[in-house]
Amino acid sequence: MKLLSFIRADGSKSYGIYKNDGIVDLGLRLGDKYKDIKALLAADALSLINQYTDVQIDYLPDAVKFLPIIESPGKILCVGMNYLAKRQEFSETNNAPTLFVRFPESQTGHDCRVLKPQISDEFDYEGELAVIIGKTGKHIKREEALQYVAGYSCYMDGSVRDWQHSWFTAGKNWQETGAFGPWMVTSDEITNPHELDIRTYLNGQMVQNDNTGNMVHSIPELIEYISTFATLSAGDVIITGSPGGVGKKRTPPLFLKEGDIIEVEIQKIGKLSNQIASEQVFS
Repeated sequence: MKLLSFIRADGSKSYGIYKNDGIVDLGLRLGDKYKDIKALLAADALSLINQYTDVQIDYLPDAVKFLPIIESPGKILCVGMNYLAKRQEFSETNNAPTLFVRFPESQTGHDCRVLKPQISDEFDYEGELAVIIGKTGKHIKREEALQYVAGYSCYMDGSVRDWQHSWFTAGKNWQETGAFGPWMVTSDEITNPHELDIRTYLNGQMVQNDNTGNMVHSIPELIEYISTFATLSAGDVIITGSPGGVGKKRTPPLFLKEGDIIEVEIQKIGKLSNQIASEQVFS
């Protein structure tokens, strides 16, 4: 099943089921009890949506504005250097998972603008698989880790390279630089998240091409590692790392500019698409 968050034509927020012919508005049916997908997961009420899979659609996709799947996660934990080709590009030798955080306000949705910071000339693309946590857990064993996953989505983890130094936070948290969507595919439809082709396209040209089976640290490993020091809660998001082929390491470098179309496509999930716009700074 595909679940999405969106803004209706009247400006109100909701969430729903994405079907081939349109969107079923779950907010109309469940919103009095569960205001968004995060609340639905926190209440362990995901099974309630099964009764609405065959109802008539409420909107066509172009009648709504897409939001990040989880608009305000408690935690957005990002994994760096998690594909062999990426590690080789950056001469990474540390075997421990590389982790950093994103703030919720740095996100945007499918088919929305992604903002290139005005101050930067090195805004880079990174296509990644996002993991949405479905229930609370700490000290989770890797053998049980996938039981804590509600679903998967696409993420474009935009990187402001000239603001990344010995740390990543400053280069990852500019407003509307991380795109998340278009929808979440529930975990029952992806029994093995380590067999998915993942590709990124810039203006129609493929710039990243790999398979999630080539992650250095698997999703169960990451959940076990993270939950050792942090409690994972429903609605938390783990972004699992980008393949090689980023613009920073190309010759010549290939950075995002206003008007570019960036797309992240993951097998069994779909394609996230965004246009690059320039940040407007007012004094």
